[in-house]
Amino acid sequence: MTTTITGFVALYIFLLAAFAGYEIIGRVPAILHTPLMSGSNFVHGIVVVGAMWALLNAGTTLEQVIGFVGVLLGAGNAAGGYVVTERMLEMFKPSSKAASSADDKE
Repeated sequence: MTTTITGFVALYIFLLAAFAGYEIIGRVPAILHTPLMSGSNFVHGIVVVGAMWALLNAGTTLEQVIGFVGVLLGAGNAAGGYVVTERMLEMFKPSSKAASSADDKE
């Protein structure tokens, strides 16, 4: 049995996911944005797996190009998300200057 998703159903699923995502993310306090970003990086990893699956099932050259671009953009987005998350987490660590100047005062 094969299940196909028509354009209208795909649009409905996309709009439902966009609305749910907006409602969920909009209610997150600012202090939780960094952990939330780490979780969204995991979702980008799932996007890469989906793009690889689409690439493996591509039949025409155009589908292969679209799948390759999807894998490339998804991987770049996931890697960039981890870099940004790391930079955000660095802001919460005490700087070495502040720690060494506090040691000098003692």
